[in-house]
Amino acid sequence: MKVREALEKATAELRYAAERPRLDAEILLARHLGWERTALLLRDREELEDAEGFFALIARRKAHEPVEYLTGRVSFYGEEFFIAPGALIPRPETELLVDEAAKLIRERGMRRIAEIGVGSGAVSITLARLFPELEIVATDISPEALEIARKNVERFGLGERVELRQTSLLDGVGEVEMILSNPPYVAEGTPLAPNVAEYEPATALYAPGDGTSLLREIVALGRDREVPVLCEIGYDQRVPMEEFFQAEGIEEYRFYRDLAGMDRGFIVPFGTMKQ
Repeated sequence: MKVREALEKATAELRYAAERPRLDAEILLARHLGWERTALLLRDREELEDAEGFFALIARRKAHEPVEYLTGRVSFYGEEFFIAPGALIPRPETELLVDEAAKLIRERGMRRIAEIGVGSGAVSITLARLFPELEIVATDISPEALEIARKNVERFGLGERVELRQTSLLDGVGEVEMILSNPPYVAEGTPLAPNVAEYEPATALYAPGDGTSLLREIVALGRDREVPVLCEIGYDQRVPMEEFFQAEGIEEYRFYRDLAGMDRGFIVPFGTMKQ
């Protein structure tokens, strides 16, 4: 079987299982062969090596296993990170969390911050690369996620500035100048696509009740420590969070939106962020 023929067959097999069947087929074939995707066009008449191995990948993708887990790679903020089951796959909208955090770090000259729920490490690593003087304490309760984050931290040579800790929230963590998080915020019982529900870690997705419980805890931490809090939220969680802020007497806060105009996160300017 030629490379071209394998791509055509794989694309047809993924027609009803993937939103972008041709792209997924190309990504998986390039990974399988160890080529760049552009080489698939230039070398499309070559015989495919280990066709069985390639179509085993296609079968897993047909079963909705994410391409990122199949390749062990995910793109985030223009860089490529290692990813594996055990850590949530970074989403493009989480790049907005980095943008908002970068604004605050730059405006206030922050030197030490904390991330709750480090996952793959993409957010902390990106911020550390943007700000060479910044130190980050990144926590997670999942040893699997921390191991994935550790591999990424080592790959980018940031072991001295991104400290990984297995702990709940910020237990045992000293003073920081800001808390940021993309915590679990999907309400219990919410149906998710098979590629998410069946493969990504539930502990990184779901939160009790309406999904805002952990968000509220993080806000309370920021208030106790008198430092700004920046969190990603679900598109439909602005109202419950506003009600929480009002009930707690928190008057200063703002929400930010994604490119589609959906609410995606909030900033609460505790402590030094107050104007």
